Amino acid sequence: MILNFTRSILPIMKIQKLVILCALPVLLLQCTPKEPAEEAQLKLLYDSLLNRYQKLQPLVIQPAEGYLKYPYLIPAGFYKQMWDWDGFFIGSHLASAGKPEYLQWWALNLIEGIDSTGYVSGCATTKGPRPIFGKFAMKPFLAQGVWLASVQLNDFKWIEPHYASMLKVLDYRDKTQYDPKYGLYFWDIAMQSGADNNPALNYFTDDKRSFLACDASTWQLRELIAMAGIAEKTGKAGDAIRLRAKAADLKAAINKTLWCEQDQIYYNVDRETGDFYKRVSFSSFIPLVEQVAPKVKGEEMIRRYLINPDHMKAKFGLRSLSKMDPDYNNKNVILPFSNWQGPVWPIANYLYSIALKNYGFDFEVRWLGSTLGTLLLDDIRKWGSMHENYHADTGAPLAPAASYVDANGRFVGFIGWNLCIQNVLEGVLSDKWMLLRLE
Repeated sequence: MILNFTRSILPIMKIQKLVILCALPVLLLQCTPKEPAEEAQLKLLYDSLLNRYQKLQPLVIQPAEGYLKYPYLIPAGFYKQMWDWDGFFIGSHLASAGKPEYLQWWALNLIEGIDSTGYVSGCATTKGPRPIFGKFAMKPFLAQGVWLASVQLNDFKWIEPHYASMLKVLDYRDKTQYDPKYGLYFWDIAMQSGADNNPALNYFTDDKRSFLACDASTWQLRELIAMAGIAEKTGKAGDAIRLRAKAADLKAAINKTLWCEQDQIYYNVDRETGDFYKRVSFSSFIPLVEQVAPKVKGEEMIRRYLINPDHMKAKFGLRSLSKMDPDYNNKNVILPFSNWQGPVWPIANYLYSIALKNYGFDFEVRWLGSTLGTLLLDDIRKWGSMHENYHADTGAPLAPAASYVDANGRFVGFIGWNLCIQNVLEGVLSDKWMLLRLE
């Protein structure tokens, strides 16, 4: 009987041994420390990119003028205006480099524009607020910017005179972009979200559909968390408790309504029908920036979609829309809106890098930093500036097109939040991450 058992088990043992031996190179590759040559190459890329960034960075900073009472931040090149989330990410980058005053000034310029109802425009110039595509309010970033600047300044006193106005901004969003039925937030149109023509939203003014949005709800969640922290630091304990409770309810609502268990992803939801709008887009991944998804679900979502070549992963970075989407394209468009239907956006990739880091995908963050760093360095070498997005499958620079030149015939380019790719490389090389944590 023992002999028969031995004969029966031996083939199985041989197969198991073969499987282990076959898997060994993969296991060794994953466990082996980074090769010195690879590390040196990445460091050289970082140094080269940093050298060029140091020459371009001053162009995003403008002196106070007219309506803008404090030095203000612009994307530069094609864009001369101060934009809400552009300024937030540029300011956060500068704060990470030891200059938090620029993020503070970005916030103060926006605070100056808060009206009696709590409305503040998402765009401003030296001549005043610039409403676009209707009177949509700025994206939910103000409290986050104030918190991050104040932490680095080690000073919350400067915001105390503006505390009541900031609460008004939260109240205004509740009145204009909050759906009490679901406890979630929506955009007026996609243009307000910043991802101008995101097909997971309505992006033409005659499209009257409305969607509970993964990104709008997550950014507002972060606003509530940040504002609760500001309340606590400025002695408003009651407000802090109320805001944290509201944040907890919003997080629960995101997971209850926007998470699709069957597909293992966050989708926007049609407010009228309550149905998932099954488009795998940039906005689907924003909840992972705030670690809204539990660890196991977040990991599965990333594996299934973000690092899957059939969906978001491309040769030259991570796409803004799934390759499987019927609207996927890499058209060179900047007017009337920029193209978020497929191209690689450096700012989207920066946010994706936070999601990857949050859920333990260190190898993929390293690939992303190297890939985007190389893409941007090549762009600067050729054009003397950068572009806001790139063809996902060829790496060709897209907008603004080469036809956009200044009075001297020089390509205008784009800088702005592309600077955040420096932060990705610093995280990979030096463990100096800019994860926008609100602790």
